[in-house]
Amino acid sequence: MKRSGALGTFAALDWMLPIYARSDSLRVVTPTTQLNGDVINLTIARTPFRIDDHIATATTINGTVPGPLLRLREGQDITLNVTNHLDETSSIHWHGILLPPEMDGVPGVSFPGIEPGATFSYRFTIRQYGTYWFHSHSGGQEQAGVYAPMIIDPIEPDPVKYDREYVIMLSDWSFSSVDSMIEKLKKQPGYFNFQKRTLSDFIQDAMRDGWRPALDDYLMWARMRMDPTDLADVTGHAYTYLMNGLTPAANWTGLFRPGERIRLRFIQVGVMTFQDIRIPGLGMTVVQADGQNVQPVEVDEFRIGPAETYDVIVEPKEERAYTIFAETLDRSGFARGTLAPRPGM
Repeated sequence: MKRSGALGTFAALDWMLPIYARSDSLRVVTPTTQLNGDVINLTIARTPFRIDDHIATATTINGTVPGPLLRLREGQDITLNVTNHLDETSSIHWHGILLPPEMDGVPGVSFPGIEPGATFSYRFTIRQYGTYWFHSHSGGQEQAGVYAPMIIDPIEPDPVKYDREYVIMLSDWSFSSVDSMIEKLKKQPGYFNFQKRTLSDFIQDAMRDGWRPALDDYLMWARMRMDPTDLADVTGHAYTYLMNGLTPAANWTGLFRPGERIRLRFIQVGVMTFQDIRIPGLGMTVVQADGQNVQPVEVDEFRIGPAETYDVIVEPKEERAYTIFAETLDRSGFARGTLAPRPGM
């Protein structure tokens, strides 16, 4: 069965297309194209971006957040022409891809970056397969929207069998710049943490454990100059968590037929966010991690961190909607979407 489509959809069949939003008022720029071939052109530019009822400016690849899906193949000789339409230096780093150092795309390490108005051609042979992604390695451009999925198909038949697939990119969006966030964190490391322990917490600890143990515990954390609730440098106070570029209210939806084996390719592109992934009522079988096939492991939940990818197989038997829930480690926010047999569920 031929696999194709942006975000892992089967573009040739209308009923299989994901529903990006439930009304025009919630619609945001989201990838609708898949790019393949031996020569691919990409542009980096600023594009208006809607987050629910708010309009912002994203830094995009080919005008969308996430950027277009690259569908490549193992053994392919690829040329990727990246043009920078920004007023600042930019770059593209091919995360996890084996390639010559000068093609890695990290400014200041093996190349100077892509100057405003310039085009840089990345040329390399693809020596692997699996679920990967690419993103800017310049300033705060990645958080601003410069990221996109990349699926590399194997030369040999894929050992993982499935009927349908979806890419699920998890990211964090902020209306504040990366520079302003770093400035705040340098002045106060717990600036975004609104879950700090209070006097009432100390009293509860003392009533449970005794006054001396509670005091010793607090003094231990004070000597380390650490906060036991500091699980994320930046929390849901500043971040809106996105799934395939959509907020929870916009409800990204992937369609299925009951009984199908569905491959979900999770890609965590958040700058500093860890998330716990679960699909209530539906078990998952992990079949790949960071592009490498693994011995299948059945799980009800898994934790994913920045830059990690996990491929899972799910087999929904019932004709019902399932929520894909990605909650942050500190429980301050979440991204979510839906698997459903028909739109609007």
